[in-house]
Amino acid sequence: MAETLKARLLDSDRRSAVVDDLQGLVDAEVANKSGLSGGVVKTGYAGLKKVKPGIVREAIDKMLDEFVEQLEPFWATFSTEAAGDFGTFLGTRPQEASEALLTVTDRRAERSSRGAITSIYSKLRPKAQENVIEALPGLGAVIEKHAR
Repeated sequence: MAETLKARLLDSDRRSAVVDDLQGLVDAEVANKSGLSGGVVKTGYAGLKKVKPGIVREAIDKMLDEFVEQLEPFWATFSTEAAGDFGTFLGTRPQEASEALLTVTDRRAERSSRGAITSIYSKLRPKAQENVIEALPGLGAVIEKHAR
């Protein structure tokens, strides 16, 4: 497990499968949202996909290098501790892990020239940390699947 996430996940032979699985995770997380805030997330997500079909996969692929960079220290610690699974490990550090991942999307949103996307992101951002925390076990499972 000593190999870096960058070496494992960003390999040209593996990258597309990683992106596919991450898109599946995002789709599943959004589909599982409920209540008023879940409705807002689902509406915002549908809006993003309507603005530009394929945008979710494209965004994941574009941000994957930065996400991997943010997850690398967590993976290194997990690899040395080697207890349980990576999703559970991330779940024991919810604030730290979610903030690390959200720095990537925040930077991207700030640089976006698309007003519709920036507007939708700004509406979803207040609940983003909670949503990312809820997704950490699934994210960890996807990462571990491709990193082992």
